[in-house]
Parts: sequence; C-alpha cells; structure tokens
Amino acid sequence: MIPAAFDYEAPNTIDEAVRALAEADDEVKILAGGQSLLPVLRMRLAAPAKLIDLGRIGELQGVRTDGDMLVIGAMTSHYDVQRDPLLNEHAKLLVMATDTVADPQVRHRGTFGGSLAHADPAGDLLAPALALDVEMVIAGPRGRRTVPAAEFFVDYFTTAVGEDELLCEIRVPKYTGWHAHYEKFNRVAQAWSIVGVAAAVRPDGHMIAEARVGLTNMASVPVRARGVEQALVGQEATPEAIRAAAEHALDGTSPTADGNADVAYREHLAKVLTSRAVSAAATS
Repeated sequence: MIPAAFDYEAPNTIDEAVRALAEADDEVKILAGGQSLLPVLRMRLAAPAKLIDLGRIGELQGVRTDGDMLVIGAMTSHYDVQRDPLLNEHAKLLVMATDTVADPQVRHRGTFGGSLAHADPAGDLLAPALALDVEMVIAGPRGRRTVPAAEFFVDYFTTAVGEDELLCEIRVPKYTGWHAHYEKFNRVAQAWSIVGVAAAVRPDGHMIAEARVGLTNMASVPVRARGVEQALVGQEATPEAIRAAAEHALDGTSPTADGNADVAYREHLAKVLTSRAVSAAATS
C-alpha cells in the first residue's frame, strides 16, 4: 500500500527539531531509521500529518566518552554500534544484543535510539539498556532532562518521551572488565525474541562479584531480574550455582501468551535462557 499524504521536514539541529514538534498542529511522527515506522505508514496503521526526519542532525550520531560514561547519539546506527571500539571495550553487552537485531540491511538503517524509543517489548536492546542502568537524555521545549532506563519504558510501545520531545542521546556507565552475553530464543533467524536474556557479570577470580540481568519479552516492558543478580553475587560460577540463581528469573515478570508461546513456555524459557546467558558471560 501507499502511505497517506504527509508533510515532511528535515531539521539540521536538535533545537530546530524541537521547534518543529512544538509548532505542529496535527499528529506528527519522528523518523529515525524508519525500520518500524515505514511499514506502519505503508499499511496505513498510522497517518500522521507530518514527518520530522532526524537524519540530518549530526549531533545525534556517533559514540563518545564523557568521564566514566559513554554517550551514544540516538541516531547512531546499529551497524556503527556493533563496530564501535569504545562500546566493545566498556559496554560489550549492548554490542552483543545489537548483533542479534534483524539482518544486516536493517542494522545499517535502523538506529539505536529509535529502537529504544519504539519500545517494542520483544525488541532486543531494551533489556540490555535496563540491565546496564543507562540514562536517556530527552530534549523538549523546556530544555533537556535525563531519565533512567528503569523509568523510561512505561508500557507497550510507550516511553517517557512526551509528544513535544525527542530522545537525543543515551548515556551508558562504563563496565570495563565485565563479561557479557545476550541469549535470544526465536523461531526463525532474524525474528523478534520470544524471550531474551541480557547478562553482565564482573568476575573476581572464580567468584561473581557483581551481576546485572535483564529479560526481554517477559512483560510489557523489559524486566530487571534482581532476584537472579542477588543470588549470583558472592557465588562461585559453577553450573549448579547459576542454575539455582536462574530459578529467580520469574520474579517480577508478567508474560503473555501469543502465537509464538504460551505463558508456561515463556516462563520455562526465561529460566533456561538466564542460566545459559549467565554461564556464557561468566566463562567468557
């Protein structure tokens, strides 16, 4: 199908984009990589009066270091995230999760911030962002504000970004020396996660000194598996200890049934994948 007619604007700065949002009288959509929005427009599931394309805003692209934090521009492509040396050294979990997103064509066009702002609970970047306590910097007519990942994801396809605001950067603490793994279960290659688990651990010899675990598609928003984390800390990274910790994976979850899996199957997957993800991270 052909999308309904719309006006198009491509600002050159964040301030121009914010003004364009504020001046819009009718529904407006932000165009980042377009990998989620364009199919919706073609099927006429959305018919905005205007699209604001962020592709020309250079300050929204790239990765830089800022003290003990990394800063990822919201328009940085998945492809660039995969290959960025700073992220590979200090936030490997984000890179490993990005490796599983769709296919090479989508990763070249899709953007890191666009995926987070889309907030699909089956999306593979939400749980890693939550597990690593990233911060989202949101720009709007009242200036910029910073929202922690735990407060950013509100519900299905809903975030803390207001109608007159846009996500401009993601701030990631440095996890230098941490080991990580993203374990994803899907029916066919390049598909959305039925369940996914993001795990990062800081080893201390054979012991686990710290752990961070996030779950994909086990609720309407990503879930932090704090029960698993607490059970892992101070334990030797043995298969038995990791399996015992993974029994806490369902704490705080509320999975739903769909055409891919019923609730019981998702709960089973969450435990199994948590054990696999933590084991892989601890032994990497």
